Amino acid sequence: MKLRRVPALMFLVLQIPIMAAFAWSYASLSSESQRQVRRLVVAKPQNIEIPLERDTALEITLLYDDPQLVSDEELAAVLKQIIPHFPAKKMKPNHVEHALRAWHVDAKFQDPDALSGEKLRDFLIDYGRFAASWKPEKETEPQPTPLLQEQPNDGIYVQWGRESNSASVHHDHLLACLTEAGLPLSQPVFTPNRRDLTFRDVLRQALRDFRYDERETEWSVMAFGLWLAPTTKSWRLADGREMSFDMLAQRLLRGHKKMGTCGGTHRLYSLMVLLRLDEQYDILSDDVQQAAVRHLETVRDLLKAGQFEDGHWAYNWSSGADAVKSPDLSIPMYRHVIATGHHLEWLSIAPESLHPPREQIRKAADWIIQKTVSMTEAEILDNYTFFSHVGNALAMWRKTTPSKFWMEWEKTHPFVPKPKPAAEPKETTKAAPGKPGETAVKH
Repeated sequence: MKLRRVPALMFLVLQIPIMAAFAWSYASLSSESQRQVRRLVVAKPQNIEIPLERDTALEITLLYDDPQLVSDEELAAVLKQIIPHFPAKKMKPNHVEHALRAWHVDAKFQDPDALSGEKLRDFLIDYGRFAASWKPEKETEPQPTPLLQEQPNDGIYVQWGRESNSASVHHDHLLACLTEAGLPLSQPVFTPNRRDLTFRDVLRQALRDFRYDERETEWSVMAFGLWLAPTTKSWRLADGREMSFDMLAQRLLRGHKKMGTCGGTHRLYSLMVLLRLDEQYDILSDDVQQAAVRHLETVRDLLKAGQFEDGHWAYNWSSGADAVKSPDLSIPMYRHVIATGHHLEWLSIAPESLHPPREQIRKAADWIIQKTVSMTEAEILDNYTFFSHVGNALAMWRKTTPSKFWMEWEKTHPFVPKPKPAAEPKETTKAAPGKPGETAVKH
């Protein structure tokens, strides 16, 4: 039996009621269900925009001014060590990000060789300056991947990872550092091919790219908290998944305390930022807020039990008293600097109820001050990222910022250039004995 062909016009007529039924069903769905349908049908992420109502980020109010923990002279000695002196060629974004986070955009130095806050900022947000620093010295060398990359949706992606010194090391670390440094969303950002984008587009791209189960969320959480609170407490990711500050806090609470960058200490700082924002803006549910406080109380107790006699906390601080009873001698000293400095940093914005005894905190500060000021310039540069946290933490314990303190300090302690090495005296030739006018031969 022959199959009869259905004329094209008749086929289209038959589709009309089907399409009408689909349209009616779609219109009757909730907005969430509609979003899920679009995601399945279109099979690509939805470009969901989140209102960004402020041009400047929120700031966490500093709580303490303890000159017994760090005196003016001690703070000045530490900050002098972390003044940014980076080589112009192949300047590492990771170093610049840490320096800018500590010193802020407003930092100025009497030392002409120091990089001001504005120069640090411009290296990170102006592709031309980045490219000039990373220009290949030989034609055979490959051009490095741009740090900033414009996206089709007007976003700006930040190249990150440990594979290259020309990339930002951690996901959203550049975003978080520029946020804490005081960069407004309206700040122009220059990518390789566009000059009409702003820092707002960096933040928007980070919101689109964020994945709840990615390995590093510490810097994303901190930046999102300082930009979205208090007007936005929950939002949608690009894949349609709901996100909230509750979920971000729970993500930081997940897993063993040692997990995460720098021995798990960055998680503590970001968690404390969320708690301080919740205190003012109520961005967390009561259950999650209480879980976060209980978590930090256990950290407090571990620090009380796990401090070494000289005042430092070990990189394996999460072992508590066992870290002291059975010291892990394989851990290099710089990692103990990381742990002690980072703990002092999050404790500086924490309420006293989450502190170990103040005397323990002062002992930790004494140890870290001594370690920092004893470093050579080369040693500081090799470990700049860690020591930048030390300077920032100690300034916060004096209820100030490194830039504010240093610019006041230089009013009464002006910069004195290092004396240049004395030129070696030129060798002079002496007349050889014998005929007048003849010179001795130098061997």
